[in-house]
Amino acid sequence: MTRGTGAVGRSPLVRVATDVRTDAGEAVVTAAQNSADSVPVVRTGPTGTTAYDPLVMLTSAGQTALFGGPSPSLVRDLVATLEDGDLPTDGATAVVGHDPETPTLPIPDAGPLSVGRRTVLGPCGWADPLEPDDWSFVSPDRTAEAATAFGILGRGRGDAAADDPVIDVWETAREADGDPVVVVNANDASDLPRADETLLTAAPFAVLDGLAAVAEYVGTEDAVVYLNEADSPLHRHLQRAVDAAAEALPVVPQLVAGPDEYRAGEPTAALEALEGADRIEPRLQPPTPAERGLYGRPTVIHTPRTVAQIRQAIQAPATMDTDVADPGTRLVTVTGDVANPATVELGSGGSLATVREVVEMDGAFKMACVGGVLGGITRDLDVAPTAQSLRAAGLGTDGVVELLADDRCALATVGERARFAATENSGRCVPGREGTKQLAELLREVYDGSFDTEKIRELGRVMRRSSNCQVGAHAPRPVTTAIEEFEPEIRAHADGHCPAGTCTEQL
Repeated sequence: MTRGTGAVGRSPLVRVATDVRTDAGEAVVTAAQNSADSVPVVRTGPTGTTAYDPLVMLTSAGQTALFGGPSPSLVRDLVATLEDGDLPTDGATAVVGHDPETPTLPIPDAGPLSVGRRTVLGPCGWADPLEPDDWSFVSPDRTAEAATAFGILGRGRGDAAADDPVIDVWETAREADGDPVVVVNANDASDLPRADETLLTAAPFAVLDGLAAVAEYVGTEDAVVYLNEADSPLHRHLQRAVDAAAEALPVVPQLVAGPDEYRAGEPTAALEALEGADRIEPRLQPPTPAERGLYGRPTVIHTPRTVAQIRQAIQAPATMDTDVADPGTRLVTVTGDVANPATVELGSGGSLATVREVVEMDGAFKMACVGGVLGGITRDLDVAPTAQSLRAAGLGTDGVVELLADDRCALATVGERARFAATENSGRCVPGREGTKQLAELLREVYDGSFDTEKIRELGRVMRRSSNCQVGAHAPRPVTTAIEEFEPEIRAHADGHCPAGTCTEQL
């Protein structure tokens, strides 16, 4: 049987946490459902920790036994034991005691799920993502509290307020001429796992609730969730969530799919796509989207991570870090040379280095790229996961940490990213269009014996200052930070030697 957890209580119960958009874990879900007679079985969304996917959780009397990646036959035995009145614990990944009515996933004392915090991620893997009875929506009479939202900053490259206070954008939209509109930008064509996807699949009501709170504050009933056209399963899943929560939401968004292109995830490029433009490219600013955005209307553009943080700040302020310059938590996708990518939630007072505890690397750690495909290269992750600390360290704030093993070549790694930027820039401005090509060529010349660090740095300075699009502005970052960390290794290529031993064909 399949029933919402809110309708049947919390004990006894079987939850199967896996990606609800795919067939992954389908055999485990089916085994649990077919084995259960009196005990409800609920398919929840992903926890964010793929090492345990699917994760079967059996709850009884304030205790939950977690079994990561069990076989269907084991699941049948586990369910049978629970049906007989006993909580199976032999061979469990973890057994956790908790409040029987907890709305968030109980955290084990050890293992990947114990890393960081689970506030915004709390319902992920625990609550039924399509059952509104499992969710506490923001009360309309508390919407005014969103005016401050504890100083929340925008999160992610798709957010028009990235690394800036969201309240400033809201006030601009409220004061601008025209009827405002709110857009949740969830279109990211990057091949990296995304924290936004975890929220949209496992806790869609958190995103919809946060969106509605923002829309009410800026004074509009017009809202859009902008998705990637290549992810039709996510579109269908989110539409079911919208339909399920429609009566509980003061503002119900429209779902719109945009191009499967990296550049289409930039905030103003998203507006071009939503307006049906043939050529998707970022707009020149000013005016900002909050002044003149979608069809000329004041437009607030946030990522799912941002609106989920806003919702958390309004609904449960006690869980937020509020006495820091970057309030709330940061969702970080950990990927790269790892066995199982994961999404982890870190408090402002923590260290980015803890992300290494949530994954197992394929090889010894050499370096990390922090901030997405055009993030900064570093050997040292001992930095606070706040916008201010990351920028001060020359790293990106997009919420992605790629852990790269010792068989990676620093030059080859940044060369790939420079070529990516040369391909994906919008072509609208000269620094982005020509600068990315020049940057890729300067790196290619290293293999031919020419390594001009000053020329690379000067090009980077020009691109950062004058590029219209984020691709052009951020393209130099992997290169310049890698030179700071690995200049001897990069210079060795000019002498015909790759210390990592991976560039033999190019040399």
